[in-house]
Amino acid sequence: MAVALVVLAVGLPALAFTLWPLLRGRDDDAAGARVEVDTREGWLERKRRALRALRELEFEHEAGHIAPDDYAALRARYEAEAAAALAALDRLGPPPAPRPAAAAAPARAPRAAAWRHPLALATSAVLLVLFGVALGAGIVRHTAPDPLAGLPMPGSRPLATLDPAPAAGTPGTRSVPPAMLAGMLEAARASLLAGRYDEAIAAYKAVLARDPRNVDALTHLGLILAIGGHADGALETFDRALALQPDYPPALLYRGQVLLEAKQDTAGALAAWERFVAVVPPGEDRARVERMIAEVRARRAPAGKR
Repeated sequence: MAVALVVLAVGLPALAFTLWPLLRGRDDDAAGARVEVDTREGWLERKRRALRALRELEFEHEAGHIAPDDYAALRARYEAEAAAALAALDRLGPPPAPRPAAAAAPARAPRAAAWRHPLALATSAVLLVLFGVALGAGIVRHTAPDPLAGLPMPGSRPLATLDPAPAAGTPGTRSVPPAMLAGMLEAARASLLAGRYDEAIAAYKAVLARDPRNVDALTHLGLILAIGGHADGALETFDRALALQPDYPPALLYRGQVLLEAKQDTAGALAAWERFVAVVPPGEDRARVERMIAEVRARRAPAGKR
């Protein structure tokens, strides 16, 4: 009975202490990462499917197997899917860095990590249990107090393990081919024209994550801000686009509209539109802006006469 009590008092705590690193786990360490990896893999698979569909669609179109209208509709759909997948991957951030390989660890790492090997832990547990049993048997056999009983127990308790080295820096954002960037812009524009502003914002931000100097994406983000009633933010975004490309016609056009309608800045609006007329070749867009300039000047004329 005394031996059993000693086993329970000494062996079980030692066994629990030794096996705790195995019991607590690898599942806990990987649980959160597995969810993120599954989500990332899902979006990567959607991106791969969309890109594969675009390639197949291009082949079918060149072979004359698909009507132009169907080709345009399907291409816009697949480009929107690719842009949505890229935007979702951007929100997830860069993938986690892989754990350092054993070969890349410093020379002393294997000695520290060897204590955590399942075989070493199991052996330590067995030795500790046997030691507890032997100690209990000795206590039962010898009623006289042992002079060595108060000394520290010689143990095989391992030293504290070393934490793994911190992972290296995450890789930077990957660039995409110009054709893919153009497809992302087309998909974003389709979402904007359809009134899906959240989707358009995500797509334009995905473009800017890969090309921060893209004036098309900046300009249309400014337009979405203006539609939402954020005139100051829209003007600031137009100014950023015009700082990169001073004669970019859409930025000049939208800037003039926001200045006139939201800020009642007639002079600023006329200046932006006159610059638009100066840089845009003759055509429907230029004629429309010329009519807008004439209407604004006509409204100003009676006020000037008074």
